[in-house]
Order: sequence, then C-alpha cells, then structure tokens
Amino acid sequence: MKKDIHPKYQKCVVKCACGNTFETRDTMPEIHVEICSECHPFYTGKKKLMDSAGRIEKFRKKYSKFQTKKEEKEQ
Repeated sequence: MKKDIHPKYQKCVVKCACGNTFETRDTMPEIHVEICSECHPFYTGKKKLMDSAGRIEKFRKKYSKFQTKKEEKEQ
C-alpha cells in the first residue's frame, strides 16, 4: 500500500436518536443515526402502528377515476 494516502481508521462512537450508543471503527470519530438495533421494530419485536387505512383510502381516492374509466370501457 502507498503511504499517506489512506484515511485514518480510528475508534468511532455511534449515537442513536433513542439514546443508545456503541463503539465501532470508522474514519469519522462520531456518527449520529436516527434508528439502531435497540429501537428498530424488526429487532425489538414491537410494531409501530401506521395509518394504513388512511393510506389505502388515499390510494383508492387517487386512482378511483381510472377504475371508473376501465369499468366503462368493459361494458
């Protein structure tokens, strides 16, 4: 390897928005993340309730005009 062209590889503290911190190695001394394995629903087993009914209704409302045109063509 060539000398003096590679970034310094050092200990790095990763800080999550939930308050969890852990240490790893990186070229940056500190990293801030929004979600980690301590607070992510996949790892915790807790599901966050999402407004899926609202999303479905929004989708149906948005594309209902296309559905009515398709039904008219079929008749």
